[in-house]
Amino acid sequence: MITSGWYPIFLREMLLFRRKLLRLGYLFSAMVVPIIYLIAFGLGLGRSVKIEGSDYLTFLIPGLVAMSSMNNSYTWVASALNLNRLYFKTFQIFVQAPISPSSIMIGEVLAGMVKGVFASSLIIIIGFLTSPGFSLTPIFITILFLNCFLFANLGVITGMLAKSHEDTATYSNFFIMPMAFFSGTFFPVDKVPFFIKPIIYVMPLTHTNIVIRKASVDSEGLISLFVLIAYAIMFFVYGSMLIKKYNE
Repeated sequence: MITSGWYPIFLREMLLFRRKLLRLGYLFSAMVVPIIYLIAFGLGLGRSVKIEGSDYLTFLIPGLVAMSSMNNSYTWVASALNLNRLYFKTFQIFVQAPISPSSIMIGEVLAGMVKGVFASSLIIIIGFLTSPGFSLTPIFITILFLNCFLFANLGVITGMLAKSHEDTATYSNFFIMPMAFFSGTFFPVDKVPFFIKPIIYVMPLTHTNIVIRKASVDSEGLISLFVLIAYAIMFFVYGSMLIKKYNE
């Protein structure tokens, strides 16, 4: 088996991605939802709100970056893989080629990470323009890449499990949308009722939002970092197993 076969898969996705970048609609779709939230909550309601000793906009922007990286890393991989597998039949070429399942997984995940980081960078630029208190730290950048990796893996899993293209929307409604609103994007998770907290702390985006806002990794951040790494490894292994099973 050729273990370095991930690159052609990654390159194919990047060539398709470059074509999408030439269309203004793609840039708009990647930015419109976070910008709406930024205007409605950060520049509107947030002007009169203080959280953790700083203005609400400084609190909100890292959450929007985390949410944007989740949405784009996950959605583009899940949708593309599902379409390639069920409709275009190009995924069958990958699994029949002398490429290991882990190499296919790596190629798809890296492509998803690029799309997630790209969409997040647009929000980061807006953050620098609108919030004087916003800054990038090594922890912020590390968690951003880890979050993109994690949800790109989850996108592969969804793309492999979904029985139709409509199923990808169902998975998003059950898993991605609740995380976007209840995982600390718009408010601190310690403010939610205690009986909901166990569910919220199961969500990986919760731990992303905890660490991405920290200037240094304390004990709480270290626990969340380990949780994110555990999720990422688990999703990668399970996604590789699904690809291997599909080829059998």
